Amino acid sequence: MVDVEIGGQHVHGAHPSILNVINQRKNIKEKLSGIKHRIGVYSAKGGVGKTTVAVNLAYTLSGMGYKVGLLDADIDTPNVMIFLGLNKTMEANYPLHPIDNRGVKVISTGLYVDDDKRPIIWRGPMVGKMIREFFENTEWGELDYLILDLAPGTSDSPLSIMQLLEMDGFILVTTPQRIAATNAIRSGMMAKRLGVATLGVVENMSDGKATGAEHVAKALGCDVIGTVKLNKKFDEYSDAGEIPALRDNEIKEEFISIISRLSIPKKQ
Repeated sequence: MVDVEIGGQHVHGAHPSILNVINQRKNIKEKLSGIKHRIGVYSAKGGVGKTTVAVNLAYTLSGMGYKVGLLDADIDTPNVMIFLGLNKTMEANYPLHPIDNRGVKVISTGLYVDDDKRPIIWRGPMVGKMIREFFENTEWGELDYLILDLAPGTSDSPLSIMQLLEMDGFILVTTPQRIAATNAIRSGMMAKRLGVATLGVVENMSDGKATGAEHVAKALGCDVIGTVKLNKKFDEYSDAGEIPALRDNEIKEEFISIISRLSIPKKQ
């Protein structure tokens, strides 16, 4: 056991692993000092459209003139490359370099797998190690925003990110279905326990009433910051490797509206 300082308070008899996390967090903070804002897009339930929101949010921000990075943090089931219509692969030479895709810096484990149908079968420690590589050994440069597309669930991948990365907070994604809202609440509760802010809730595949998002927001004490209406154009553009927010003005306006409602806490 060791004595450490956590949040300005002296903690006696902490496990050495806590000290290791604190040191990693400090190193990552220094490494990513050129990134102004880090925003995660998250829900404990898969299939609600986290990648849809993350990709279109990143490219809308880029279209507004910001320098943007997009990190596919769904390590074992990366989908960002498919959404972007990219099938290129790279050697994992260090330091890692994101690719520039239409003005956005993108990195994903999908860049290092030569077959998008091949499963990435890794245990938790390997997933955590890859996440650290994307933080500690990747040349992101100067960015206004780093958007992280998180894996579903409340275990290894999102836990590692919440422990290691100093974030502005999470956008939680839900759909009108109650099961999606229930899992989004779980996501927000996890973030709260780990001291990470919830920046707001987005209802994807919405009928415009935002009933699911309102349920989540009420439970977590945050705001609904937007709806993304159910629209077959998302499938058409995404399947073709196109960015819906860059091709359709109505979709773009939905994401501009979400961005306008983001209230990012000032860094201490």
